[in-house]
Amino acid sequence: MQKTWIWSVYISPFMGQPVDDILTTCQHAGLSAVDGTYRFFQNHSDVEMDAFAKKFREGGIHIKTFHLPFSAADDVSSFYETIRRGAVDRIQIWMEKASRMGASVGILHPTTTGYNTNTEGLDTYLKQLGKSLKTLLPVAERLNFKLAIENIPPAQGNRFGSRPEHFTAIVKNFSHPNLGFCLDTGHALVAVEPDQAHDFLNVMAPYMVAFHLTDNAGDRDSHLAPGHGLVDWNPVFRKAAEIQFSHPMTIETAPFASGPNFTPDAWKQMILDTDALVESAFQNA
Repeated sequence: MQKTWIWSVYISPFMGQPVDDILTTCQHAGLSAVDGTYRFFQNHSDVEMDAFAKKFREGGIHIKTFHLPFSAADDVSSFYETIRRGAVDRIQIWMEKASRMGASVGILHPTTTGYNTNTEGLDTYLKQLGKSLKTLLPVAERLNFKLAIENIPPAQGNRFGSRPEHFTAIVKNFSHPNLGFCLDTGHALVAVEPDQAHDFLNVMAPYMVAFHLTDNAGDRDSHLAPGHGLVDWNPVFRKAAEIQFSHPMTIETAPFASGPNFTPDAWKQMILDTDALVESAFQNA
């Protein structure tokens, strides 16, 4: 069993810092990829985004994955057509921007509301998501881009995208070469009982194109660095190796250290600590 992926970190904790400082920190941490986010770049012009990506590429760091918009207005499963169509329009724009920066995977939240599928009906959400994917997937094909639907916290309970069976239904209804999944380990732990968290992993594994690694105590989405909560990392890393996951694997947290301007050493230590979790998972297999 061996590690088949490289590490990435999400770029949002670096907001407000000079580009050169961000690049230097990522290089110091030994990274060769970062996860772009629309929140980081939403106030950047296309010219500025292109310059950012170029500087990072020249520094040996690539933007391979990109978190697409997920504000309240960005609900691709909204029951209101005006909202849903507006969300699809914005997400298409950001798919284009992400692709131009070098990303080949875009992380997509299945909804941005917190309503319970037991009340609203899973089929209703699937119908609306299907309308959005009918527009978005041809764009993904043209860009040679994959959409990765991410599991999300339960909110009011049984939120769309917060249960493993929701992803089974997505596969059944919308299987497509340009559609995959992103496992958020912290969201999974919050959404179900600890002994069920890896049900997400088993359902998603054949279609996994992204990971968001976060930790917590199971009570809230606290985005702790891996190893500082109750996520069982052994099955995560073993399954990733088993499926020969080859995309960058994103640690979607800041370091477990004093912030908000974390030192380059703190970022490097987070990578080393996560590598140690991988090694432990393989040794105990």
